[in-house]
Amino acid sequence: MGMELIGRRLSAGELRALIDDPSTAEDLLYGDLDDDDAEMPEPELDLDKFWHGVHYLLTGTAWDVGDGAAGAAILGGTEIGDDGGYGPARLLDADLVRAVAAGLDDLDPEALRARFDPAAMSAAEIYPDVWTDVAADDLIEHLGTLRDFYRSAAEQGQAILLAIV
Repeated sequence: MGMELIGRRLSAGELRALIDDPSTAEDLLYGDLDDDDAEMPEPELDLDKFWHGVHYLLTGTAWDVGDGAAGAAILGGTEIGDDGGYGPARLLDADLVRAVAAGLDDLDPEALRARFDPAAMSAAEIYPDVWTDVAADDLIEHLGTLRDFYRSAAEQGQAILLAIV
């Protein structure tokens, strides 16, 4: 399966419950793991394995969020809950969600497309190391998905919970 980024928007009640009990992050993202018959809920955001490439286009780095608000879209926020194998989930409050959404809306897709450099991405160890086989358009498409997700959450004043699974 590999490392994939998933996310969901949080209602005010879900956010309060998560802050009161950070262990609920797993339930919010994965459903009831103790129920063998329960299925994992569909994530509202699924960037599959393209998450790290999208992050690189946003920041020009492997792991830093950079200076602009859009850089926090994937690796920003505050760690919350238990380590699910690739680190704890990340919580972005409604204020940060609005800032990220605005930052994503301000981006020039052509400037991001110009940042797509398979050799540099491989040298920076951007996961997964398949960038010579991937077109910039694939990452720009996933960036659009990410932008729409943040825009929707910002319009509704919601927080966001992200996890690499």
